[in-house]
Amino acid sequence: MIKVSDSMGDMMVPEDAYYGATTQRAVLNFPVSDTTMPDRVLHALALIKQAAARVNGELELLTGEVASAIDDAATEVMEGKFQGQFPLDIYQTGSGTSTNMNMNEVVAARANEIMGSQRQGRTPVHPNDHVNLGQSSNDVIPSSIHIAARVYAGKSLLPAMETLKGSLSARSKEFSEVVKVGRTHMQDAVPITMGQEFSGYASQVEHAMETIVNTFKHLEEIPLGGTAVGTGLNSHPRFADMVVSRIASQTKIPFAIARNRFAAMGGKDALVFLHKAMAAYASSLYKIASDIRFLACGPRCGIGEITIPALQPGSSIMPGKVNPVIPESALQAATRVMGNDVTVTLANASGNLELNVMMPLLAHVMMESLTLLTNTALLLAKKCVDGISANIERCEELVEQSLALVTPLAQVIGYDEASRLAKEAGLTGKTVRQLVREKGILTEAEIKKALDPAGMSGRRRE
Repeated sequence: MIKVSDSMGDMMVPEDAYYGATTQRAVLNFPVSDTTMPDRVLHALALIKQAAARVNGELELLTGEVASAIDDAATEVMEGKFQGQFPLDIYQTGSGTSTNMNMNEVVAARANEIMGSQRQGRTPVHPNDHVNLGQSSNDVIPSSIHIAARVYAGKSLLPAMETLKGSLSARSKEFSEVVKVGRTHMQDAVPITMGQEFSGYASQVEHAMETIVNTFKHLEEIPLGGTAVGTGLNSHPRFADMVVSRIASQTKIPFAIARNRFAAMGGKDALVFLHKAMAAYASSLYKIASDIRFLACGPRCGIGEITIPALQPGSSIMPGKVNPVIPESALQAATRVMGNDVTVTLANASGNLELNVMMPLLAHVMMESLTLLTNTALLLAKKCVDGISANIERCEELVEQSLALVTPLAQVIGYDEASRLAKEAGLTGKTVRQLVREKGILTEAEIKKALDPAGMSGRRRE
């Protein structure tokens, strides 16, 4: 252990630590969950430090050598070279000040090394005076969350959703001629094609993608330059514009200064908008995964209209049993995201006057939901949907047994008579087609035309 100091006095930190006394105080103050700040948020925060150093150098607020050293140190953080140097629990001070100072101390220590000085010397690079110049935790932490969420959503989540949509669309085309029983209220209904069924799933994903994209314009507004309360105190007049421009250029995302920094710092509405869209997608994902489970249930004593890939033994006691493990994984992930949405909503509501004070929690929950939805979309697509096959004989068998085949007859013999026919079929175990033929209600040609399952689905067989 070595002795380091900050404005409150001396602290002992591990010899290999790049963080300093302020971080160590927070380590001791918040032993809550062992859950640390997501790497993507830390990398976004390092990006801000890098851009700020470059701008402060251009504005001649930092010497070129100091600006360059901070730039290089922040770049190394973004490259993941300082894993383990950010030990703080997310259940910390609500502004994320502890995490901001953790970053300031690590970047300053590494910059000092780069400049040939002692790591923990706080000179020539100081964590507050140089790394944090023109900034406050209150504007850089919310900005880092916005940047991390927008980058992750645009560059990982949407492509993963596109993959799932593509897999579902491919099955829709493959199964376009497979006629099966439709079901409403979990009861047999009129026929539908399996392709139509899967087209609905693909459309749900597509609509969710559109909704998520529509939240980006709010997410791309960041409150950099607002410093403590949104007024920009202690920040150079050109600082925010220049820093945000650099971040936009480096990420290739049109980030801009928030139209109203007071709103962007006091509330986190943009994160709520994005997470609501993700929660809506999670509910669709839940429905899709659940439907796949139902359609595959069996294999012999259930619906059994589709077969999904067998990935692992399903039971420790029943030999040969295989379970729908990927859909079940998706159900759990979707459930977690929907639960996270409550957390995001309440965390936004926690904004007190000029500052939201649940930003570390927001950072954690946003990244968790993005990760769950991204990985689940890819797993569901690659390990389940791509390998689904239709059990055509089973589909045809169930269609023929369905009492809902009586529906077109209502136009010929009336609703009441058709109802009596359906009831008789149910009691006798005979099919609707058998009864119509036995009772001579229609000619054979009329039966073929009226009781055509493909025609009922909108795809008439020639």
